[in-house]
Amino acid sequence: MSKPNIIQLSEFDITQKIIESLSNVCTRAVLFSIKNESKDATQIADELKISISTVYKTLSNLEELALAEVDKFVISPEGKKIKQYRSRIGKVEITLTDLEPTLQLYPNTSNPKTNTS
Repeated sequence: MSKPNIIQLSEFDITQKIIESLSNVCTRAVLFSIKNESKDATQIADELKISISTVYKTLSNLEELALAEVDKFVISPEGKKIKQYRSRIGKVEITLTDLEPTLQLYPNTSNPKTNTS
């Protein structure tokens, strides 16, 4: 059995997953959109001019990586409970040392978490 290479070793590493996610322009756009204020998926899709399914997929990935969270719920005029998302991170630093990158995440302080009814 051959020895795994660096890429294979890092494949399931959370740092690697976050760096790969942040390298995606859509992911970054969604994070920037929800950094200063909470928004629902429709607001994000309209603002960024991307499909609602892409927004939901991106938000799901961001939640899985703990980079975004549901900030609060609002009730629509039709009585539906709608999730409002916010970025959990305000700043990211990636440092390249040796063969492994170092990832430093800083909390989002521009939008303190509100009540999640």
